[in-house]
Amino acid sequence: MDPNETNLSNWRSNAITEGVSRAPARAMLKATGLSDADLRKPLIGVANTWTEVTPCNSHLRDLAEKVKQGIRDAGGTPIEFNTIAVSDGIAMGTSGMRASLISREVIADSIELVVEGHLLDGLVTLAGCDKTLPGCAMAIARCQVPSLLLYGGSIMPGKFQGKGVTVQDVFEAVGACSAGLMTQEDLKQLEDRACPGAGACGGQFTANTMAGVMTALGLSPMGFNDVPALDPRKSQVAYESGKMIMKALREGLMPSRLFTKPAFENAIALVAATGGSTNSVLHLLAMAQESGVNLDLADFDRISERTPVICDLKPTGRFNAADMERAGGVALTLHRLAQAGLVQDAPTITGQSLLAEAAKYREGEGQEVIRSLENPIKKTGGLAVLFGNVASEGSIIKLPPSGKRQHTGPARVFNREQDAFDAIRNGQIKPNDVIVIRYVGPKGAPGMPEMLAVTGALVGAGLGDCVALITDGRFSGATHGFVIGHVAPEAAAGGAIAQLRDGDPIQIDVDQRQIQTLADLNSRSEPIQPVPPVKGVFSKYAQLVSSASKGAITTYKEENSK
Repeated sequence: MDPNETNLSNWRSNAITEGVSRAPARAMLKATGLSDADLRKPLIGVANTWTEVTPCNSHLRDLAEKVKQGIRDAGGTPIEFNTIAVSDGIAMGTSGMRASLISREVIADSIELVVEGHLLDGLVTLAGCDKTLPGCAMAIARCQVPSLLLYGGSIMPGKFQGKGVTVQDVFEAVGACSAGLMTQEDLKQLEDRACPGAGACGGQFTANTMAGVMTALGLSPMGFNDVPALDPRKSQVAYESGKMIMKALREGLMPSRLFTKPAFENAIALVAATGGSTNSVLHLLAMAQESGVNLDLADFDRISERTPVICDLKPTGRFNAADMERAGGVALTLHRLAQAGLVQDAPTITGQSLLAEAAKYREGEGQEVIRSLENPIKKTGGLAVLFGNVASEGSIIKLPPSGKRQHTGPARVFNREQDAFDAIRNGQIKPNDVIVIRYVGPKGAPGMPEMLAVTGALVGAGLGDCVALITDGRFSGATHGFVIGHVAPEAAAGGAIAQLRDGDPIQIDVDQRQIQTLADLNSRSEPIQPVPPVKGVFSKYAQLVSSASKGAITTYKEENSK
């Protein structure tokens, strides 16, 4: 028997394709170019996030063709469909940034609807820009058909004045230009050179952080996501992904076997070790909710506290994603963590265990990107969870490389990101200030935009180490500095951050895990700003979204948190 032949009774797509009553459905499928032979095989969805709006996803059409060929050669019938992507880097600092986090929910919803509406048997998702990765994973958790996620890969670094640069450098250069530290001519040259082609932003920002998360969860084959977007090897890993999903289908390897509490803890450890994006907290909480896994902020704090930072990656370090791949990539990083007992063994989409796959690492000769655990960049991980009378449900800080652990200063309160940006640009922010940006949370914006334009301006103006920033919004993975986001409850939900006033003394103490004000907030009754007038998807999101402390997910239910 041909190993690619399949038993028709095994596939749920038979309900679409088999029997006399299904003749109309077969007629329509044949109009797309499928044959009777194609319809006797398992139908495998290829969910593509291709779009022309961002370089992160602009090359995914070609990769989809390679995935589909792998599926065909392994005995399946690929069914490609598309979903959306919103580029954070392009929308940043505008009202369009409200759409970014919301797009995660739309991506998950749209993939789920196609897979369930057409009873597909398996799924490969192609992701690139930030929200496409967790959006695809959330859909996979819901659909529970054998599934694989392939990341389109990182962009290569640009070259400016003899050094490698990323889009992070452009954001920071805007602040430097406003402060008179950089000419407009140099800014234009940097703008022209920072993003030389297809692929997601090149540092350990949100996309590359989440690509590593998918590998640690076992949803992406070891090493596949590490390969840069335009590397010739990317076509081969796409083809192998197509073949691999058919193997997973025949073995009945469901996402529920991959999405377990130990797997999520492995993913958190990888984020900590690589100094990854704070957005990973939101996304892992959301993915855990979809998977029925009990994960909360305390898990992030506990695991990050015990996990050293061993990867020297931008935005706080020297190297980019392509450098990390050459050094040994996620496999070497997980192998180092496993040697110290900081990650656990778990199944993966390949059929082999996570630690067995990681043990196949190849360390680049003389590499300086991934350190040993005996010589870490920092002894504890890059994230911490702070509580206090400003954030009773918690907040997230990405610990700065300077080692700074405390900050005390007067609040400078803004209800709009643009107002804070203008204050920085006009020289109105002084050392020791604590910038407060509120009403930009999941419900309040609505959409919880990132504050990269503001944090980039602070760094560019030379204030990154001497000013703190707190917000109920979130930060780009490219953000660095003494910044605290995801403050919950958010202002629009009546959180204490809504009661802060200019000049209130703010105390931030990472060692004590505290973010406090000495002002008597209980004596105040500042009116809560209403959610801005919105309609359509923004209105739906504002009404349905949960707290950032629960992942800002729209399908969250209180009973799921128990």
